[in-house]
Amino acid sequence: MHILRLFIAVLFFSGACSRSNEVENPVPATPQEMETGINYLALGDSYTIGQNVTPDQRWPVLLVKTLRSSGKAIKSPEIIATTGWTTGDLLDAVKSVPAGKKYDMVSLLIGVNNQFQGRSIEQYRNEFRQLLVKSIGYTNGDASKVFVLSTPDWGVTPYASGTNRDLIALDIDRFNVVAKEECEKLNIRFIDITPISRKALNDTSMVANDGLHFSGKMHQLWVELAFPFANSIF
Repeated sequence: MHILRLFIAVLFFSGACSRSNEVENPVPATPQEMETGINYLALGDSYTIGQNVTPDQRWPVLLVKTLRSSGKAIKSPEIIATTGWTTGDLLDAVKSVPAGKKYDMVSLLIGVNNQFQGRSIEQYRNEFRQLLVKSIGYTNGDASKVFVLSTPDWGVTPYASGTNRDLIALDIDRFNVVAKEECEKLNIRFIDITPISRKALNDTSMVANDGLHFSGKMHQLWVELAFPFANSIF
């Protein structure tokens, strides 16, 4: 059991993940939908790529589905995210974005692996700010088209049983304070999904079948918080 838990942790948190950059357009769409509507880039780690949920349950995919249901024209999301990435890993990965390519909306959710790996707050602040600046650049300098989701609290999952969950929560909060501060400096919308993530402590249906990541049900709750801002971009 100990070996299994360690293996799961490596999949989730390791910065030296074997998976390559994932740039995807996973939402089923008609040719017309693929050719029209705004461009959306989602940046992150396992929470954005949706580790242990099906592609249609990833929160960026669910967000696009919800926007389309409200009558908005939006292309399938391009996703640059891989399980285990820190802010530094994501900075390396975004080099794959073609020079000069622009997006109408960019989201960012990154930080859990910095926290788990014991990376410093100072390093996180520096690299997170660089990611914010790059995100603004992808929208042709328009910070109003960028939004950030806070880091969820993995300490509430079954995997974290037997650990000091209060300490994990405090640490997650520290990283989120930094993220919010940096967003405010650049006038970027910060959406706090951490309180909702903590509901999984008493609701296992919000946890994926690996006992560590969050389920599609939780991803949908994040979308409900992100939707008003995303909708306002139109």
